[in-house]
Amino acid sequence: MYELIYSEKSVKQLEKLDKKIQERILATIERCRIRPHPFVKKLVGNPYFRLRVGNYRVILDIQENKLIIFVIELGHRKNIYD
Repeated sequence: MYELIYSEKSVKQLEKLDKKIQERILATIERCRIRPHPFVKKLVGNPYFRLRVGNYRVILDIQENKLIIFVIELGHRKNIYD
């Protein structure tokens, strides 16, 4: 099982969201802990992955050798890729 680590930026972004959306995002990230690769897609031209949660996206860095999922940032799909 992978360990989850959240960046300060992702925690602040999560706190700004509606409570219901927060719970949905956290539940989806938690579901990814066992085997993340069926749920994520590799970003083009970037070493990171994206996780889709409705209209929201979570940018992740998956470190296979240490079994760590590092949550870099999250937000609405129209703003996240800037």
